Amino acid sequence: MNLINKTIFITGGASGIGRECVTAYLRAGARVSVLDRNENALNELKAQFSSDALLVLPGDVRQQEHIKTAIEKTVAAFGSLHVIHNNAGIASPSKPLHETSEDEWNSLFDINLKSVYYTTKYGLEYLRQTRGNILNTSSMVGEIGQDNHAAYVASKGGMSALTKAMALDYAPLGIRVNAVCPAGVWTPMLRQWAGEQPNAGEIAQYLDDIHPLGHCPEGDVIADVAVFLVSDAARFVTGCIMPVSGGAELGYRR
Repeated sequence: MNLINKTIFITGGASGIGRECVTAYLRAGARVSVLDRNENALNELKAQFSSDALLVLPGDVRQQEHIKTAIEKTVAAFGSLHVIHNNAGIASPSKPLHETSEDEWNSLFDINLKSVYYTTKYGLEYLRQTRGNILNTSSMVGEIGQDNHAAYVASKGGMSALTKAMALDYAPLGIRVNAVCPAGVWTPMLRQWAGEQPNAGEIAQYLDDIHPLGHCPEGDVIADVAVFLVSDAARFVTGCIMPVSGGAELGYRR
């Protein structure tokens, strides 16, 4: 599953699951371009690796010009593009639908879902040239639902459905499209969600308990599967919503 001579463009790669994926991609030999709006986290990432194989680009995935420019800079720096990893996402607010404001709804969908439209619009021709692939970071809640989290669940359900539609549309071009689908993963975003819950002090135990494998993991477990899905080892895998969930969706569990 080596990624030598592959160029990967990832959104939201400066922290959380994205940062773990960047680490794993670099370790596998890829050239990695990271778009993130958190400039401090980008600077920390650059300082950590200090590598010519890493390009960090500040920008907001809600702004199509930022994505267009970032993809152009990626190709200019590395000469090609093999993978787009749509990882940028937010999980707040944690509310039922009727309590969600229009601005909150729009922000979730612009970041979690509309950004995939922009990266595809500006990156597809480069992927056509390399017969590359697209990976989306979805969520198990988009498959099985979650209470008190309506807009986020809807955005991730949309991402999973969009992954399948894109896989069909781009298969004739030799472009694979898959999604990695975590349940709970300890990230800054999950910790923010946990703090919004009425039983915040019990959330850590709850998150351990919902995973039959016994614990809520760190993001490295997602990154390992991401490397597989974007590599040639997964060359005949497309339209897959790959659970990396410790079995959280299985059986009758609370």
